[in-house]
Amino acid sequence: MKLDLAFMSNPLAEIPALARAAEAVGVEAVWTSETQRDPFLPLTLLAEHTQRLRFGTAVAIAFARSPMTLAHTAWDLAQQSGGRLMLGLGTQVKPHIERRFGLPWPESPVNKLREMVLGLRAIWNGWQTGEKLNFRGEYFKLTLMTPFFSPGPIAQPHIPIYIAGVNTGLARLCGEVCDGFHVHPFHTASYLREVLRPAIEDGKARSGRTAPISVSASLFVITSAAEREYARQQLSFYASTPSYRPVLDHHGWGVVGEQLSSLAARGQWVEMPALITDEMLSEFAVAAPSFEELAAPLSTRYAGLIDRVTLYRPFTPGAEDAAWRRLAMELQSQ
Repeated sequence: MKLDLAFMSNPLAEIPALARAAEAVGVEAVWTSETQRDPFLPLTLLAEHTQRLRFGTAVAIAFARSPMTLAHTAWDLAQQSGGRLMLGLGTQVKPHIERRFGLPWPESPVNKLREMVLGLRAIWNGWQTGEKLNFRGEYFKLTLMTPFFSPGPIAQPHIPIYIAGVNTGLARLCGEVCDGFHVHPFHTASYLREVLRPAIEDGKARSGRTAPISVSASLFVITSAAEREYARQQLSFYASTPSYRPVLDHHGWGVVGEQLSSLAARGQWVEMPALITDEMLSEFAVAAPSFEELAAPLSTRYAGLIDRVTLYRPFTPGAEDAAWRRLAMELQSQ
């Protein structure tokens, strides 16, 4: 397993130092998210201030953008970094697309995301080969590309596309058309093994693909009492999302999800963490006596299930550098 880091809400001014420190401790890649900040701007700095570190979005919101704007941004970053970009896309949920981004929610999110992935590849192929752009779908018609607007070929034209999901529809889509899958932090090893991985394989079988799919997961870890309560709080927030209910249903905890949704609707955030039991916490988070001892329980739970590990934990240069370096080496060797 490869160890990655997440830069979630760091100001741009902090990114160069963070990037150099991440590369120095031996992690394989860094992911940025579209929460409080733009996910792409930090990547230009990551490309500039590192030599081998890979990087990507986990995730950029696909339905807030057009395939063409995504294509240009990704192409530039791939060229700048010598092919180190991994483009991670997510759908978000309906209220955020409609009320936060002010855009319509598609009738079929899976079909629209499929078209975005295929549309991106059609655009990139046209830029790289000069082939005429002629992509026609239900949601996107991409048929105009003149030399004035084409950036032309680059040395590393293959940009891996990851998509994120909680449920089987997007996992199956990943198997059909993508290079990798971002597993949401709100998951369990059982759900991943018995639900998501089979759906990815089903998608591959349907499309006749044989190339391996990289599975990247963000994981809750507990090495202190403070991390235990933080995980409980975050899990209660995720578990209140109705579209994530299948994860709870898989374990017979659907009623808890309904109770959490009700509390969230009333703004009773303080009361929510108490509904996440110790049993639930043990399924959703990996515990170890200390940060230095995480490698063994992580490997025990996720060996053969995931290829890339991102801890749901901040990275601070100069703090725990030796532990990060040790974890990266131990996970890579197991």
